[in-house]
Amino acid sequence: MTTYPLTDIVPATVSDVPLILDFIKQLAVYEKLAHEVVATPELLEQHLFGASPKAEVILAYHQKTADSERLPVGFALFFHNFSTFLGRPGLYLEDLFVDPAYRGMGLGKKLLQQLAVIAKERDCGRYEWVVLDWNKPSREFYESLGAKPQGEWIIHRVEGKSLDDLASM
Repeated sequence: MTTYPLTDIVPATVSDVPLILDFIKQLAVYEKLAHEVVATPELLEQHLFGASPKAEVILAYHQKTADSERLPVGFALFFHNFSTFLGRPGLYLEDLFVDPAYRGMGLGKKLLQQLAVIAKERDCGRYEWVVLDWNKPSREFYESLGAKPQGEWIIHRVEGKSLDDLASM
């Protein structure tokens, strides 16, 4: 694995919204879900940087040498949840993406490590995420870092018309 010391992980700012949306779209293509992306710059700006932000983003930037261009190469979008059993907040990773041209250099690990640091700084009792069942390379990578699949939990989701119907009952 080639690593480069000139990699920065930084919090995103409102000016990064177009970049964040581009990373979201690239991730959706990888996950074979491009048809589901309806996010817009306006929605991301409102919900990530508005009066009451709902999530946060960190960005990975990379330089091969001190004289080369600093390029955005990945992102992680996360937010807090809460564990009633632990009585403490948790950190939930919604999306992690590293540009395919920069995979294998430790950048994904660096993003995950930075989120672990954030979780510890914020007194989180756990740090979790989900991964698609067919994504064996990612599952193996996460498990190599000590992540344990939680097979006893089944995700349920209400969205679209079902969400509208439930809200109007």
